[in-house]
Amino acid sequence: MYTLYGFPFSQHSRRVVSLLEEADLVYQFKIVDMMNGEHMSPGYLAINPNHQVPTLIADNIKLHESNAILRYLCNKHNLITWYPQEVHQRAKVDQWLDWTQCRMSPAVVGIVLNKVFMGSEADLDAIKQGQEKMAELSPILETALTDSQYIAGDKPTIADLALVSNIFHLGLADEIPTGKSISRWYESMLKMDGVRKSLPEM
Repeated sequence: MYTLYGFPFSQHSRRVVSLLEEADLVYQFKIVDMMNGEHMSPGYLAINPNHQVPTLIADNIKLHESNAILRYLCNKHNLITWYPQEVHQRAKVDQWLDWTQCRMSPAVVGIVLNKVFMGSEADLDAIKQGQEKMAELSPILETALTDSQYIAGDKPTIADLALVSNIFHLGLADEIPTGKSISRWYESMLKMDGVRKSLPEM
């Protein structure tokens, strides 16, 4: 059985929960209360010195980065629908995983952290920069989802799980992109049991 340390309002935790649920893998979810600083506690730093979530622990491995965890689970359990073996298909999944993490995630964090969680300490410049970045990225995403049903092809993959965790996160700040294809894709993703089970109680 896996132990997953995470936080319901962490988009990176939610994408891993989504895969675990979709693949029907047995796991225990341990909440790290980031709102009260538990991620900086000595106990959790001994588990993840990066003071981030998620962390996945199994019998002989401890993994920290969410996309690495997604790839590991797919490789270990032969989840080839979620992470295709064919080299070109896998390359597209990897491309969108990296795009989501490297290009989109910083903008999402800047917007949501400061609009939703920081209160009077919010960094208004970070919100503005995140909004400007999303204005650049949203048309790229809209075009990609106009050309295919899901982000890397005609079936959902772990790239979609990573992406939907970010889009939902933007919704916390009322900042979901409004493109027609993005909306169609987002509605279909929210129908997945694993995605629904990953969402925080509001």
